[in-house]
Amino acid sequence: MAIPQEVAQTIVDPKAYADGERVDEAFAWLRREAPLDVAQPEGFYPFWVVTRHADILEVERQNDLFHNGDRPTTLTNIEGEQTVRALMGGSPHLIRSLVQMDNPDHFAYRRLTQGWFLPQNLRKLEDRIRLIARGFIDRMADMGERCDFARDVAFLYPLHVIMEVMGVPEADEPRMLKLTQELFGSADPDLNRSRAQVSDTNSAIAAIQEVVADFVAYFNGITADRRAHPRDDLCSVIANGEIEGAPLGFLEAIGYYIIAATAGHDTTSNTTAGGLWALAENPDQFARLKADPSLIPGFLEESIRWVTPVKHFMRSATADAEVAGQKIAKGDWLMLSYPSGNRDEAVFADPFKFDITRSPNKHVAFGYGAHVCLGQHLGRMEMRVLWEELLPRLETLELDGTPKLSEANFVCGPKTVPIRYRMH
Repeated sequence: MAIPQEVAQTIVDPKAYADGERVDEAFAWLRREAPLDVAQPEGFYPFWVVTRHADILEVERQNDLFHNGDRPTTLTNIEGEQTVRALMGGSPHLIRSLVQMDNPDHFAYRRLTQGWFLPQNLRKLEDRIRLIARGFIDRMADMGERCDFARDVAFLYPLHVIMEVMGVPEADEPRMLKLTQELFGSADPDLNRSRAQVSDTNSAIAAIQEVVADFVAYFNGITADRRAHPRDDLCSVIANGEIEGAPLGFLEAIGYYIIAATAGHDTTSNTTAGGLWALAENPDQFARLKADPSLIPGFLEESIRWVTPVKHFMRSATADAEVAGQKIAKGDWLMLSYPSGNRDEAVFADPFKFDITRSPNKHVAFGYGAHVCLGQHLGRMEMRVLWEELLPRLETLELDGTPKLSEANFVCGPKTVPIRYRMH
């Protein structure tokens, strides 16, 4: 059976992700009634919806069978895909970053910066990250007893860390944050470039093109500078990087800069804001965490599972295949739903409960296999350091209004988390 139209429309609707409950209910229904089946929302090519944890892993571990780059890597309607292919000489991608690549390119390009993100190399950054975290916590204390934790702390702290790693001047951080939100929040009237509801596909794509053009203009300047004056930063690695003896292609270099400058902080920001929101709603968990800092790593993993900032990636079959008893035909498109995998009742007991002691916590929020998130160790370190510094100083915590989630079906999380608190 095909997935009912109402459910199919819900899982592609940015507003449903901003609602949270609506999309959770749709995926819970799918896991129960149609865990691997075909959806065809209005205006989209049909695609398989992969909702269960085990099936997501099954697809992710077979990179040669399920490609990232042959068809759009994120949910795109028919009109959008046709527009992008016309603009990009047949390619379905406006940006070509690691997530749009398959081997051998993926392996070669990933290796270029992989060393920067290994735990042993990140350790030398920890003291500096702690100083940055303390600065933001001091600012939170200076604000008195109220702030918007998302906008005042969670958005800005990981942004500052990754920009420092990249070598982007602090003065340019507001520009990078604005471009990131315009890219990932292109459907959200509070975040997108037009600050209005976008109803037609071509306007949305034109707005994203403008954002990408701004990134291109900015990083072209950075590339010229780092080629002339290389430094010990990530931008210098990209600007001077070579693949098989040749410099990175223009599209690939820009894709690298953009993924580092956006995903490098936005996902961590979403998780940090969502983690604090969950603590404010679960005072018992907040009290336990304050009393026992050894629970911080568990709280981190549960925050990552709870928020799951990356909502999906798409794959396409390079040959006929079978997953969970379903026959997938060569060329078929599949949507891997990470929030659904992270609420899978077969893997997580009481999955709709926020539980900082959850163990094991085998969430799929960072993906799995060859495409597992390159920056996962940096993100975890940033969050751990922030909570190690903030929790001892945070005496009380409660919501001060209703938090809101952004409208997006690809990357999203809280856009506002108003809180009241006492600190010392």
